[in-house]
Formats: sequence, structure tokens, C-alpha cells
Amino acid sequence: MEGDNQKERIIGGLLFRAHPWHGVPIGERAPEVVTVYVELTPADTVKYELDKRTGLLTVDRPQRFSNVCPTLYGFIPQTYCAEASGAHCALRTGREGIVGDSDPLDICVLTEKPVSMNNMLLRARPIGGLRMLDGNEADDKIVAVMDGDASYGQLERIEQCPLGLIERLRHYFLTYKQSPDALSAACEIVEVYSCEEAREVILKAREDYMTHYGELAQALKLLG
Repeated sequence: MEGDNQKERIIGGLLFRAHPWHGVPIGERAPEVVTVYVELTPADTVKYELDKRTGLLTVDRPQRFSNVCPTLYGFIPQTYCAEASGAHCALRTGREGIVGDSDPLDICVLTEKPVSMNNMLLRARPIGGLRMLDGNEADDKIVAVMDGDASYGQLERIEQCPLGLIERLRHYFLTYKQSPDALSAACEIVEVYSCEEAREVILKAREDYMTHYGELAQALKLLG
């Protein structure tokens, strides 16, 4: 009977593609090492985003301006930014009324090798993050290095990154929604935080996911 069940799981894996958000594990070593689903590469001048219902990568919009994301960019599967994430951001910033942005947790991944392909998975080690606010929504950007990368793989803390690279990330996220004539910024980066805080942010996003999608996660786990 167990053999038959295993065969069914294998056949199911061959016939059906896992949903990148719900069907892909966060990783056994999370939050120290996490799975990442890549939506954008530094070469992309079109903003791609996962369609949450179908699990397909779709065109969100052409990038309106000249700036492009300087790193691989995507999200951590089986995370969600809601009540716990918003409360944690409010606690850290001392601001009231902050909520999660109702999206998976975003992550930027540093790697030496040029990667031109999105819609894929990789493993990464968080080394810090950007605490970003989009209005009253917590919109954290975890900063990580690709696990095993020859140049960045030895970094353990965001303070070890070249300052210019972090400034490029900050500039991108502060301006990617900004029109040239805007009188006020659409987003705000409150701070650049440590690897310890990045892990805490991941755990809060994991807590939110289990609160909102725990039954789904358990059902998928039983399917093997």
C-alpha cells in the first residue's frame, strides 16, 4: 500500500507543477537558509509578478523608468505578510496603524554569476534587510546571498556588503514607483537591518502564512 502511495505521489509530481507560493517548501533550514522563487533578474525591463491564483508568472507592468533591480528579486515561498508582520514592523518603528501588505515576503539575492532566467527556485542565506513602508503597509525586502556563491557566499552580515550595492537597492525601491513630477515619495525605507532581524521578519511572515494558509500547508504536506 505504501508503495502504491509513493507511486501516486511521483506520478502527481510529474503531471502537475507545484504552485511556487504554496506548493514549494520554505526550506528545512529556514530562516537561516530559505528557498527563493525568482520573479525578476537585473536584465528585466518588464516587471514580472506571480499570479497568486494560478501560480503562473505574469507581466505586471513594463518598467516605466530607467532604473532596474540590481539583484535577483522574488519571494520566499510559504510566507505571508499580515497581522504578525505588521505588528512587528510597528513595534520596531514605533509607528501605529501599520499592517502587512498581504503578499509573500520579498527577497533580493546577491550572486556573482549573471542570471538571465526568472521563474526558478534557488537557495539563499539572509544577511539583512530593508525595512520599507509603502504607505501604512510593511513591505520588507530581505537581502540574501545565493547559497554557495563564489563571491557573495561567504558574507554573513549586510555590513559586509559593498555600500554602493546597498545604496543601489535603496534607490531602486525608493524610486521604482516614483514619477519624475511626484512631490512626495511613494515608499520609505526606515532602516537597513541585521541578519538577526531578517530572520525574525521571516519567522513573522511564516507565522502569518500558517495563520492564513495553515490548513492548505498541512493538506499539501499530506500529499507528499
